[in-house]
Amino acid sequence: MKEDQTYHTNDFWPMVFVGAKRALPIVFGYLPIGFAYGVLAQKAGISIFNTILMSIVVFAGSSQLIAVELFALNLTPTSILMTTFVVNLRHMLMSAALSPYLHNWKKEELAAFAFELTDETFALHATRMNAGKVGKIETFAINITSQAAWVLGTAMGVIIGQQIAEIEPFALDFALPAMFIALLIMQIKGRKDAAVAVLGGVLSVGLLLLGFESWHVIIAAVMAATIGVGMEQWTKS
Repeated sequence: MKEDQTYHTNDFWPMVFVGAKRALPIVFGYLPIGFAYGVLAQKAGISIFNTILMSIVVFAGSSQLIAVELFALNLTPTSILMTTFVVNLRHMLMSAALSPYLHNWKKEELAAFAFELTDETFALHATRMNAGKVGKIETFAINITSQAAWVLGTAMGVIIGQQIAEIEPFALDFALPAMFIALLIMQIKGRKDAAVAVLGGVLSVGLLLLGFESWHVIIAAVMAATIGVGMEQWTKS
């Protein structure tokens, strides 16, 4: 089942409105997280221009928060780039999962779609496209609305963050752990997933205590994922 992607001129704005409406739950989530990112980036010493530019050019919530935290710790650019690269590898899997629905799209359309694909928009698109709703106008309206909310939240955070002397009372520095906890819970489907998640946490703490201050999360994630794949193959055999 595939939705007809040919629209009359009069259908354009109604479909944009439908897409924007579907994105509202994402908007309500992106505004506060984007705000937290803006505040934290401002406190880390990143300029207003670069803070907002990152939300426009990068648009990867968890990676942006990670980059800000690592920047505040004065880690090397290589460490920041490698960490954010590994975190964003999941986007390849999300794109691959949706690719069967987009085989008729042009390359530039696929590039524009992939650029704005996030965890939250992926979940929404997966549900829509599985039901046969693959209209381009609605799809891009969802993506653009979601990113606009993220950029708006970022701008608000940068502006208001200049008036906040201490962020600890607002617990904004917990935005990154909170986002990852939420993403982790969404991915846990059974005992195996929970075991791998706990293993990854234990390994990360252990490596940190052993002195792997810059790479403990990456190494732990790779080790836990490898063990998880091994467990999956072992139980199937």
